[in-house]
Amino acid sequence: MKKTYCITGHAALLIVLLNLVPTVWCGGRAGRCFASAAQDADVQEERGGDPAGDHTLLAGEAGEASFLGQTYKIKERDRGHMASITLGGSFLLPEQGETPGLPIAALYLRHFWEGSRTRNIISIFVNELEYAKSFGNLELIGHFQNYTLPVDQKEVVNSEEIEPTSVRWGTLTGSLGPGLRFPVSPHQVDNDIRLQLLGRVGYLYAERTHDTGPTQVVPPNTLLYGVRLRARYDGMRRNLLELPHQGFAAGWDLDYMHRDNWRDLEPVPSGSNHRNYFQASGHLVGAGGIPGLSERDRVLISLYGGKTNGNSADRFNAFLINGGPFPSEQEDLARVHYTGIIYDDVRATSYATASLGYRRELAFFLYLSAVGSYLWADRATVRGLDQVVFRDQSAAAVTASLDSGFFWNSALYLAYTWESEFIRGGKSGSGVILTWNKLF
Repeated sequence: MKKTYCITGHAALLIVLLNLVPTVWCGGRAGRCFASAAQDADVQEERGGDPAGDHTLLAGEAGEASFLGQTYKIKERDRGHMASITLGGSFLLPEQGETPGLPIAALYLRHFWEGSRTRNIISIFVNELEYAKSFGNLELIGHFQNYTLPVDQKEVVNSEEIEPTSVRWGTLTGSLGPGLRFPVSPHQVDNDIRLQLLGRVGYLYAERTHDTGPTQVVPPNTLLYGVRLRARYDGMRRNLLELPHQGFAAGWDLDYMHRDNWRDLEPVPSGSNHRNYFQASGHLVGAGGIPGLSERDRVLISLYGGKTNGNSADRFNAFLINGGPFPSEQEDLARVHYTGIIYDDVRATSYATASLGYRRELAFFLYLSAVGSYLWADRATVRGLDQVVFRDQSAAAVTASLDSGFFWNSALYLAYTWESEFIRGGKSGSGVILTWNKLF
């Protein structure tokens, strides 16, 4: 008699670096154990698959898969309700400043109910919470995020921390406003078009430390007021491990902010305190087949760009760029993707990055990927003793990774990355990251 088994896939891979790691990074992975049944014939015909199951299993589908002579039934499961935790760490060579390695931890919650939805990333010092109440296609959205690390933040040049640039600071921001949401093909829980207009109120605090340089100008604590126009499209289908499989996603953000209490951050006043600023950013992420190869071979692309108007950017409002795996989870797609080892957020006033990758399905629960990235940015660096300025810099990175289902309804992510000079501020380096993602 043929044996059958139920196999679970990825839990959500949403990573936040705590304590020593001033960043939040989220790369979504959502695992599923799906209802036993044969694959739908129409789906098989559309994808050119084999009714016996010799095709890539997609998130949310029921079906069968074979491995080492055994047959496994995959059960259907609701992708609209998910709770997971991610634990792990990374090792850096050479060290980034004085940091040889980094802990990783995050709690991820996503739920879609009749008439409402929520998505939350919780990690104590860096959190992002969103709740939306729907009235047909109209929504009322509430959003909160904080970046409040209890550590001194310093700029890094040639992999060395520049002590006189040390400042302890953080932000808390709440947003509220209307939006429109329309489901789109292929009509999974994460496939939709969204347009949102959010009013924003926040608070920025900053203080000197015992290392802060004598000519370093620290801004006053201040209230923040602004508005965000945000658009999202997600027409992507994910595989069993919630990795991008087919389709594309795109979006953009337009932000205008006013800092109520501000001063010129130059040691010699320039006559413009950059109290108001405007920023625009956008992204395009896609995955698809490769002509002449099977469905198990995928090509991956991503394009990201951002711009701050004029000379109004500083270290307290600059874009944050970080390394990480190829994005997948719906909201995580807007995170700037530059495939480098995870570490400190690197600040940039403007940026453009492109990534191209290849992924091979080794087994229905195991994927091998290789991704290369190129990045140009006006990167934060240091002038003189303690002045943080922004200069053009370009860099490249390459990552090889494995995504695998694991025991206890969990998953593993293992990656090796080499990066030329961007993350360490002028010195190339490499690193290894390992995470364990448990779905509840």
